[in-house]
Amino acid sequence: MTERDTLPDPRPAGAPNPPTRAARIEHGEKVRRRIPFDALAEHAPDRDRDPVGLLESQAATRVPDLVPIRYGRMAESPFAFYRGAALVMADDFSHAPETGLHTQLCGDAHLSNFGLFATPERKLAFDVNDFDETYPGPFEWDVKRLVASLAVAGRVNGFRGKQRKRIARACVAEYRETMSYQADRDELAVWYSHIDSATLPDELREVLDSSTRKRVRKTIDKSRGRDSLQALSKLTTLVDGQPRIVSTPPLIVPIEEIFTDTEADHIDREMIRRLRDYRDTLQPARRGLFDRFEYVQTARKVVGVGSVGTRAWIILLRGPGDDPLFLQAKEAGPSVLEKYVDGPAFTNHGERVVTGQRLMQAASDIFLGWQHGPDADGVMRDFYVRQLRDGKGSAVIETMNPAAMAMYGRWCARGLSYAHARGGDRFAIAGYLGSDDDFDKALTAFAETYADQNERDHAALRKAIDDGRITAHPGT
Repeated sequence: MTERDTLPDPRPAGAPNPPTRAARIEHGEKVRRRIPFDALAEHAPDRDRDPVGLLESQAATRVPDLVPIRYGRMAESPFAFYRGAALVMADDFSHAPETGLHTQLCGDAHLSNFGLFATPERKLAFDVNDFDETYPGPFEWDVKRLVASLAVAGRVNGFRGKQRKRIARACVAEYRETMSYQADRDELAVWYSHIDSATLPDELREVLDSSTRKRVRKTIDKSRGRDSLQALSKLTTLVDGQPRIVSTPPLIVPIEEIFTDTEADHIDREMIRRLRDYRDTLQPARRGLFDRFEYVQTARKVVGVGSVGTRAWIILLRGPGDDPLFLQAKEAGPSVLEKYVDGPAFTNHGERVVTGQRLMQAASDIFLGWQHGPDADGVMRDFYVRQLRDGKGSAVIETMNPAAMAMYGRWCARGLSYAHARGGDRFAIAGYLGSDDDFDKALTAFAETYADQNERDHAALRKAIDDGRITAHPGT
């Protein structure tokens, strides 16, 4: 007997042999016969459906004076509403047929939650970049939310029906074809799959006009310069020779302007303690790097559309050469998916976000971590922490023409498929999707149907504002 023959099995003792690739593909095909594509295209609203009520339920745990900003942002357009309505769509999904083919979901996979970011190797990658709602669930929930966002955004941009359908079908086809490709690859190749920004210009050259290509290149170039040094120049000023965060209320407000001097001093001490706890969630090598920085100041920041009202802090730290490190600590509550899907329970939702992000992204921020402790109001809350700006860049959806949106939708679908292949059973999903375009057609039909629903929901929010049911602060 050779030494190789005596090596231990790395799987847990007593674990059954995993099903073969062929068996997993066959399982996906069986699910397709049970849940045909037409079933995924259905949208039958629940009789008691109340989108505004669902949004109000989220407001109960948010900062009261920021909630009107959220409503104001969501009221601006149907696409802005869609961005903030992940809970509304999750509730709709819970009343519709689903495949049961689970993977790690983004949970909020719309167009604006994809973009550029810097890898630890300082290269720019394109991928999912928002994981507040990440949770295991049916793979098609992410795909349906992504493709519907194309239909919603296409309407806001004034695209014709045929243009929107071509854009949506291209997106779904890209997801399906990429998943099929991933099902033919080995495990490590799947794990390392990512979209390198260096490859994007070649794709742009094939389908976009020169002016659109220039805008995309400008976005990529601008992203390369987004780091803590750039944030220092944009967000701070010198006071007595020391950098201090500039107040731009209500969007960015230093804690000294929110609380009394005594309270602010307490929060500073508490923030330092919490940063020590967060440090323990970093990899050992990253801890040594983090230890080279010292705490300077904290400010409250309003972020996103759907996230407005959740607690978010930006934290300025300084290295020995006065080099800055800006971190963002963002509150993490339960995912909007949790009450609709049977899945794991989490003692810390910051850890849930970080774990999901590390699984779905090929490369993640070196300072990504989490923390649990009392917030400024004394309530125990979960947070996840990351760099505020680290090569981050996103497209301006509202300026896209049909060709640009079609290309962008394909990139999003490819990145989502890479993530789903890492986090779930890519063989079963590929088996379910098949090789023809029936899945593409079904989800394209769903996208238009749900865009109709989203417009009605947006109108309901506007009416609630006009009727005085809720208060909105537009333009912030």
